[in-house]
Amino acid sequence: MDVGMASKPSNIDVSKLKRGPIVTALIIGAFVAILNETLLNIAFPDLMIDFNIEATTVQWLSTAYMLVVGILVPITALLQQWFTTRQMFIGAMVLFLAGTIICGVAPVFGVMLLGRVIQALGTGLMLPVLMNTILIIFPPENRGAAMGMIGLVIMSAPAIGPTLSGLIVDSLDWRWLFYLIIPLAAFSIIFALIFLKNVTDLTKPKVSILSILLSSIGFGGVVYGFSRAGEHSWSDPTVIWCIVIGVVTLILFVIYQFMLKEPMLDMRTFKFPMFSLVTVLMLIMMMAMFSTMIMLPLFLQNALLMTALSAGLVMMPGGILNGLMAPISGKLFDKYGPRALIIPGLILMVISIFLFSQVKSTWGGGYVIFLHVLMMLGISMVMMPAQTTGLNQLPKRYYAHGTALMNTLTQVAGAIGTALFISIMSSGSKDYVASTGDTNPIEAMVAGLHDAFFVGFILAIIALVVSFFVKRTTSPQEDKQEGAA
Repeated sequence: MDVGMASKPSNIDVSKLKRGPIVTALIIGAFVAILNETLLNIAFPDLMIDFNIEATTVQWLSTAYMLVVGILVPITALLQQWFTTRQMFIGAMVLFLAGTIICGVAPVFGVMLLGRVIQALGTGLMLPVLMNTILIIFPPENRGAAMGMIGLVIMSAPAIGPTLSGLIVDSLDWRWLFYLIIPLAAFSIIFALIFLKNVTDLTKPKVSILSILLSSIGFGGVVYGFSRAGEHSWSDPTVIWCIVIGVVTLILFVIYQFMLKEPMLDMRTFKFPMFSLVTVLMLIMMMAMFSTMIMLPLFLQNALLMTALSAGLVMMPGGILNGLMAPISGKLFDKYGPRALIIPGLILMVISIFLFSQVKSTWGGGYVIFLHVLMMLGISMVMMPAQTTGLNQLPKRYYAHGTALMNTLTQVAGAIGTALFISIMSSGSKDYVASTGDTNPIEAMVAGLHDAFFVGFILAIIALVVSFFVKRTTSPQEDKQEGAA
């Protein structure tokens, strides 16, 4: 059996494809990759002991992962025009499986870091293929429900990851975090070999080495700079230089893309107003969301003195609800359009983050669960409907570029959000000690969290204002087809 080495799949009639098995193949792979990303963080203390390393060193397992994905995703728009759906997805999952095996048997930290980089290569290749395939095989009126199913996986995997990780680390050994993923990844490859079909047209554009270099240095510099700022400080010369070089290189990259007849990452996608608006909305919202996703585990473990497993259990109901709501939001989106979901969803986010900004060390777990559930309900009403609205406006030739841009900028927002909120929390804690003379670490941390959540609240309000300009879209191509009919 080939792995997509067949002749160029030109103008495929997607209406005759069996969509169910294709979506299932994609979802299994996505679930495995995203689950693995959230499994590892709780095991960091064990890894530090086993490999005899410091916290700043073990953090590279996350930083390197984010860095590789941030560099690779922009290039996927080009790769998807050179390789078939089957080649891209199965190749990505084979890389991910190889990385998982290396991590599971790693005798030293360096080998484990190599395994994480190979895993990240697989994840970075796979996620844009996932969204691009959904755009191709589903008409706009059914995309909401399809993207909702993807959302179910993308949202529920991080929800169960920390709790599952806590159980495994407590009862087995951290290596089982990888051993248990191996059969799932292998099953995903076999399932995709049987059911996944090629759905893209291969145009094989000219490869611009300069575009790849500029993109890699630009996005890589920004992601690494902000990631390092979160671990160290904004005054670190490495942080400053990485961000400056990254931003300057990205400006050169954008200018160069406009000069090319066949750009690697087509910036003309931003001439579609709803795609641009939704991208801005997603960036602001991702940063607001990160204020809670990063701060909450720290609050639960360091201020309320919960174990890692207990903290995971507190965050689990909100995460599961978020996942379960994604398909429902998708179907409601298809029926009522984006505004009916996005605006109420962001109102819930604003309320929940505002209440989080009133954080106190006397809070009980039940109240934290309630606020987290409220926030995750809001996020589930915004994420997939917003992405689908933006991507729906693009003509088919821009699908790969649109999904690559949205995924890349989400990675960048994640790096910026992490660094921003950790630094706000740290400076808020120091200011509290300096102004009050109270050296109680819990109260100092709560003061820092108060500042970080308040900035998240401001970002959520900005996102809410932007959401009032969102409206239902269809692509120019589809408008013409309807007119012809």
